[in-house]
Amino acid sequence: MKKIWFKNKSYGWGWTPCTWQGWLVLAAFIGYNVKTFVDIDAVSHSGSDTLIAFVMCFIGSTALLVSICYATGEKPRWRWGGK
Repeated sequence: MKKIWFKNKSYGWGWTPCTWQGWLVLAAFIGYNVKTFVDIDAVSHSGSDTLIAFVMCFIGSTALLVSICYATGEKPRWRWGGK
């Protein structure tokens, strides 16, 4: 069995990091989004320009994060606590 980087959440649908590799992926995701926002905000002329440009980048990075979680984590399913 392969080692998983992300385990299922106890409630709801999704994952949480359970190894250092998972935490590294999550930190890279957050760092990328913060840097992207700062870079976009530095050159945009209004709040709406910043928001529109950032949302497009955020959707792409979130899709990448979900695909990494799906490939390296437990298969997702809806959960209501306990096993």
